[in-house]
Amino acid sequence: MALVIAEQVSKMYRTGETEVDALKGVSFQIDPGSFVSFVGPSGSGKTTLLNLIGCLDAPSAGKLTVAGTDVATLNRTSGAAFRGSEMGFIFQDFNLLPVLSVFENVEYPLLMIQRTAEAERRERVMKLLEAVGMADQATKRPDQISGGQKQRVAVARALVTNPKLVLADEPTANLDHATAFMVITLMKQMRDQFGTTFVFSTHDPRIVGEAEVIHTLEDGILKGTEIMGGTA
Repeated sequence: MALVIAEQVSKMYRTGETEVDALKGVSFQIDPGSFVSFVGPSGSGKTTLLNLIGCLDAPSAGKLTVAGTDVATLNRTSGAAFRGSEMGFIFQDFNLLPVLSVFENVEYPLLMIQRTAEAERRERVMKLLEAVGMADQATKRPDQISGGQKQRVAVARALVTNPKLVLADEPTANLDHATAFMVITLMKQMRDQFGTTFVFSTHDPRIVGEAEVIHTLEDGILKGTEIMGGTA
């Protein structure tokens, strides 16, 4: 069964008397364990769509099901609980807490969301820091590591709760080409190692081709879906 199912999903925002259709009747499916990108220029609806999948917002019309749950049925409290149990997030500006060490940044979701026992927290955090090649930097703070290293830490943090789905909004926007490619490759490796579904948005042509399924958005409309090796 698909992990994400969108059926004619639309999203309209109202600003005063002005209405903006950010998404217009978008339909697609995302299978478990897939590596998917939503591509398109700024304003195409990529971030809106990721916010809907991430239960940070609700569709204005249509139906969106994530991990068997209709996101429209979630209120603020249940939505937060659902995100904490089912999803991880990677941000373009890393969103690491500057006062915490690398280890503590990765550990943070386990303290705030899942309240995991200390021994298990340490085991999970170190396993992931080793997987992303940052175990030897565990005691450093974010201002002591590079941008690429920060995004490695962010990938580990997104995976620490064992989510079914990781969402990444422009995860390479603030990185040079070599580092961007390294981060996307790392995300693929983590998908292969942990079986997590990765969905990321980008308008960067340098990394679009690294996805296995590419959905192209333009003016809130899904213009096409390319499966590497064919077209759907």
